[in-house]
Amino acid sequence: MSVEAGEKAPDFSAATDGGKKLKLSDLRGKPVVLYFYPKDDTSGCTAEACGFRDALPDFSKVKAQVVGVSKDSVARHDKFRAKYDLTFPLVSDEDGKICEKYGTWVEKSLYGRKYMGIERATFLIDKTGTVAKVWHKVKVPGHVAEVLEAVKGLK
Repeated sequence: MSVEAGEKAPDFSAATDGGKKLKLSDLRGKPVVLYFYPKDDTSGCTAEACGFRDALPDFSKVKAQVVGVSKDSVARHDKFRAKYDLTFPLVSDEDGKICEKYGTWVEKSLYGRKYMGIERATFLIDKTGTVAKVWHKVKVPGHVAEVLEAVKGLK
């Protein structure tokens, strides 16, 4: 089951790049863009991460925090972050517990082969910790701009 708009965002505490920890509830008081992506340093995931990176000044103007989540290790996140100069936290969900809480660990299909993987999804969480909007099966082109517009529309 996925978390939907109007529900409280499930809290979590997890390791991020740089050996830090991030607790979602510590970000209350400002909007949070929590985006889930399949794998560091792959074409779609890199395009999405760089899109958020390039739009960070605009997200900062509306006091929004961007946070990426994948099952990659902290070490992989460190390399990915350094390679593309990413300046927002990347959460390591190696055990998949955060993906399960948000319903992004799903059955996928590629060339008729079924397997489990992360659905590319974004959750916009308002300053009270409530999910304001959800994007499932995200297509990368234009997504960052759409999320930014939604953040600007928050009260």
